[in-house]
Amino acid sequence: MIIKCAIVDDEPLAVELLASYVNKIPFLELCGKYNNATDALHGIGEKPVDLLFLDIQMPELNGLELSRMVPENTRIVFTTAFNQYAVDGFRANALDYLLKPISYADFLEACNKALQWFQLVQQSEQSATPPQAEEEPRSIFVKSEYKLLQINLDDIRYIEGLKDYVKIYTEQSPHPILSLMNMKAIEQMLPTSRFIRVHRSFIVQKSKIREIERNRIVFGDVYIPIGDSYKQVFQEFINAK
Repeated sequence: MIIKCAIVDDEPLAVELLASYVNKIPFLELCGKYNNATDALHGIGEKPVDLLFLDIQMPELNGLELSRMVPENTRIVFTTAFNQYAVDGFRANALDYLLKPISYADFLEACNKALQWFQLVQQSEQSATPPQAEEEPRSIFVKSEYKLLQINLDDIRYIEGLKDYVKIYTEQSPHPILSLMNMKAIEQMLPTSRFIRVHRSFIVQKSKIREIERNRIVFGDVYIPIGDSYKQVFQEFINAK
């Protein structure tokens, strides 16, 4: 996936620093550099981007004001020297908030968060219109203790990832099934119309969700956190119910 991005900052040195960071990240494509919000609004209108690295404190039109004018599908990462804008930034539905001086490590972390978000949106859009001719599987086979076990998808409540292992929790057994595979591998085996990844370490079956408390899914005495990178897609799933 390639994410088209632009940088808006009234400090030329800050723009060039972020541009140098962008050039190091293979999944980013820099489509614009702007030193004021007015030029940025015009440029984005002619050449839309997926992601905007946006300074907040700028003359005439500030970053918070600009964030309300860009297309809804353009996501924002705010960049500023003033941490008092953090709350306003998150109220503007920003993906992240970077405090100057911005290190490459912090910038890369924000970009990876953006990549996860766009991948989840793409996955959600693809699962919303599955091919009619392709029938979804009713079960999967996993290797556990030198045996291949067939697990009915209807029985799976949630899956927990532990480095190179996964724990599959079912309604038929009080103990999880342990299998040597990573989360990406088992996620690819599961139909996205039925299962949703809510955290780096958790996948849950949508139809089994009965209770949500404080950004956590409740399964009896088990609380499954909803990761920051997955909240938007999970909220879209909830709103669609």
